[in-house]
Amino acid sequence: MSSLNFPFEFRSDEKENKKLRKYFIGTTWTQELVWLLVNDLDYVKAAAEPLTSRYTFIEFPMFMNKDSVSELKSVSKHNEEWKKLIDYFSKPGSEVIAEKPSPRFIKTHVPMSLLPPHLLDIAKVVYVARDPRDVAVSFFHHNRLFKMTHFVGDFKTYWHFFVRNMVLWTPFFDHLKEAWDLRNHPNLLFLFYEDLSKDLPRIVRLVADFLGKEYNDEQIADLCSHLHFENFKNNPSVNMDELKELDLYRPNFIRKGKAGGWREYFDDEMTQEAERWIMDNLKDTDLRFPSAQ
Repeated sequence: MSSLNFPFEFRSDEKENKKLRKYFIGTTWTQELVWLLVNDLDYVKAAAEPLTSRYTFIEFPMFMNKDSVSELKSVSKHNEEWKKLIDYFSKPGSEVIAEKPSPRFIKTHVPMSLLPPHLLDIAKVVYVARDPRDVAVSFFHHNRLFKMTHFVGDFKTYWHFFVRNMVLWTPFFDHLKEAWDLRNHPNLLFLFYEDLSKDLPRIVRLVADFLGKEYNDEQIADLCSHLHFENFKNNPSVNMDELKELDLYRPNFIRKGKAGGWREYFDDEMTQEAERWIMDNLKDTDLRFPSAQ
């Protein structure tokens, strides 16, 4: 649930008893953070391999129906390598995962209730939540960006759909509260995107500790520089350029990464509606979103 969405990812490690250990996280930003922390800050490998290859987006193939795959393959500019890439993105995520060596990184927007029931017994989970108003703005742009969804209306129309649970991966608050209720489990780390924006070094150390990794101050500073938005948005390995080549989305994937940017999109009526909607949905929980300031 962050950035566009309600996502998290996982990476699995096989122990001697073949027990799986997995790491779930949120946004593209956090994907890069966790991958680098787990892989001993291997920036060279991260730059050489796109994030879509490092992570399997487990439910992405649901967008790739037979007609769309056939249409993509019929485009003359796609050579055999690109056709293999189309096959990769349309293959069931479970099959792709099974073929990859450990450690495996897997991305999903699926809520906790639809994941394996004993997930926290065998996995470490990092869940990133974000103010739903910023989520709606980000997801609005995402739905305009990707040709599989290709939303063509204005934001006010999209907001109407979002709060009425008429877009993918909603209802928002059910998704969020499932993870919040599990926040004290030793294998779940619940983070807010706003905290990542305000104090990235602290969050990097927190995530590193959760993942059992230790880095010195200089290494943390270098990682934060790598993840700084101005650097991150120009990083081709995280911008899904390979999907752009397949004509599946319009550039650029990394947009603004701004907390509190929803204010630029909401009129007074929408602001009041959002406040009521948030208040109504949080009245039975102690969950509160941090200030974006």
